[in-house]
Amino acid sequence: MSSSNQATVATKPNLRWRVVDIAVASVIGVVSTFVYWAAALLYGPIGSPLDALIPGLGGLMNGFWLFAGPLAAVIVRKPGAATYAEVVAGVLEALLGNSWGGMETFLIALVQGLCAEVVFLCVAYKVWNLLTVTLSGVVSAIGCWAYTFFTHLQGFNMMGAYGLWYLVATIISGGLVAGVLMWYLYIAIAKTGAIDKFASGRQVRASSK
Repeated sequence: MSSSNQATVATKPNLRWRVVDIAVASVIGVVSTFVYWAAALLYGPIGSPLDALIPGLGGLMNGFWLFAGPLAAVIVRKPGAATYAEVVAGVLEALLGNSWGGMETFLIALVQGLCAEVVFLCVAYKVWNLLTVTLSGVVSAIGCWAYTFFTHLQGFNMMGAYGLWYLVATIISGGLVAGVLMWYLYIAIAKTGAIDKFASGRQVRASSK
């Protein structure tokens, strides 16, 4: 089976964290920070024109704040990996400076990370494939949308034109950027041998031989 669409099923996954798990999840969070920070800077010049075109279309930018969780989860494959990496990235982004502030960024990062975790929890951390990673990005996107509306956009009708377009745009972005793109990034990283200390890396290398 091709490594690009393989379904990895672990009958008895090892769910205990190791030092290397913490280290790699931390690295993913730190590296993601700079993408998150850049996305925050670009939201004005890119997101605002999208919203002007169709109110809510700026949600297409949101996937660039969602990917740390699914990527960390599919590589580390331990409970909490998605949440941990997302929170690390969010907190460090706030420290670098953004328009939302530290507590606000922490809270939405926590929600996004927990939502990204839900899909893997539902399959008991046993199934790792393009579908589960994409669904992780989608559920994280729904969490992002819901948090934004409940905390900032109460003046808008959640299921009105803006709310629906923002939801659809955020889901598309989450599925494609945090889901599909992260799956293929994980495959590419694994093929280099950089994550051979993880079962996730060894399985891809073995299947590509």
